[in-house]
Amino acid sequence: MVATHHRQEAIQRGTRMLRTALGAAIARFLEDPAVVEVMLNPDGRIWVDRLSEGLADTGETMTAADGERIVRLVAHHVGAEVHARSPRVSAELPETGERFEGLLPPVVASPAFAIRKPAVAVFTLDDYVAAGIMTAGQAVKLRAAVQSRANILVAGGTSTGKTTLTNALLAEVAKTADRVVIIEDTRELQCAAPNLVAMRTKDGVATLSDLVRSSLRLRPDRIPIGEVRGSEALDLLKAWGTGHPGGIGTIHAGSGIGALRRLEQLIQEAVVTVPRALIAETINFVAVLSGRGSSRRLAEVARVDGIDPATGDYRITPATTPNGEAE
Repeated sequence: MVATHHRQEAIQRGTRMLRTALGAAIARFLEDPAVVEVMLNPDGRIWVDRLSEGLADTGETMTAADGERIVRLVAHHVGAEVHARSPRVSAELPETGERFEGLLPPVVASPAFAIRKPAVAVFTLDDYVAAGIMTAGQAVKLRAAVQSRANILVAGGTSTGKTTLTNALLAEVAKTADRVVIIEDTRELQCAAPNLVAMRTKDGVATLSDLVRSSLRLRPDRIPIGEVRGSEALDLLKAWGTGHPGGIGTIHAGSGIGALRRLEQLIQEAVVTVPRALIAETINFVAVLSGRGSSRRLAEVARVDGIDPATGDYRITPATTPNGEAE
């Protein structure tokens, strides 16, 4: 008990030191619910990414010395070493859970970092329709896909809102009686399902592949994943396709066919021969986001209809009409 108390006090002290080092400007941005990410560039300028506006120069600056101090404080807090031969640190900030990526020379001219806030509010599919990001028809199609336990990939570029849309889909999952086992690298996914297990990776302890295998022993109905980014793609595909449908995962890609191609590349980190037929059979829908801020849109909801026997390629058809109505 005493050791636990001292450890908690040490964490709290480290948190206070870090918040002080961040300075008033960054603290203010982190407290702003409209801000999703705060970035320091090597030139000392501080930028933010706002939900409704996208990227903006704040007009605030930070010295290289202060930027380096923040990177080193974060590294110290998570027990990592940062120096010329190991100039980057990836971490989750204490207590509040922001995702931190920091870089020092020589990989950058001057210290740089990005702080990504975890989602606080969960937007529903109806909220997306009201905001003009998706059509009512697209919402109907996605809601039906969740209810039918289809496997859905949410695709898009950086900062297009993949995690936010995934959380909206998980809000639909929460309405079911399914047991949900979530797997992710950092704390981003939110699900109000009453029967829920959330697992996160830890360097040197458990990888995404490890957790996918562990999840199968937890009697899951659905296995959502934060981001498919490596060889775990094959394990996940097998899990979704053999008794645990209804999965949701994000992937970096700009189109429906691009998402499946990217999945192939990730699977090739584990095996030489890509099981294209398994991909086509397992992935049912791809929802593709584009744009940032006020220009963010659900550009495509594609249905995967197996393999074209003539070409051997994926057969993908729009799940909604050109004006976004459900087919």
